Amino acid sequence: MEMNTDFTTHKQMAIDLFNLTWDLIEKQDRTESDDDTMLYAAMSSRYHWGIVGTPLNFARGEWQISRVYAILGRSEAALHHARKSETLCREHDLGEFDLGFAYEAIARSYALSGDAADQERYMNRA
Repeated sequence: MEMNTDFTTHKQMAIDLFNLTWDLIEKQDRTESDDDTMLYAAMSSRYHWGIVGTPLNFARGEWQISRVYAILGRSEAALHHARKSETLCREHDLGEFDLGFAYEAIARSYALSGDAADQERYMNRA
C-alpha cells in the first residue's frame, strides 16, 4: 500500500512523533492511555523515518522504541529494538556516540530481564 504523502510531510511527522514520544517519556504520572500513545508514537516516528530518513534516524528511532518498551517493562521487545539500533550503528559506521546509546539500551534490556552479567557487559561497552 503506497501512501500519497510528500517528503516534507513524512519528515515533519517523524520529528513531531519523536518529540511527542519524549514528552510522554518525561511525563509524570502517565496513564495507560499515555503509555499506549507513547509506544504508538515511537513506532510511527520510526515508520516515517524509514521513508525519508537516514541510517542515523533509523538507529535513533530503534533506540527510542527500545527505551519505550523498557519503560513499559517489556524486556524482550526492548532488547529486539536495542539490537536493531546496534546493528544499524555498526553497518553504517555511525560512530561511538550512537553505538554507546545502543549498548546502553541493550544493557537496560538485560537489566529488565534480570540478566546482571550481560547488563554489566554492555554497560562497560557503553
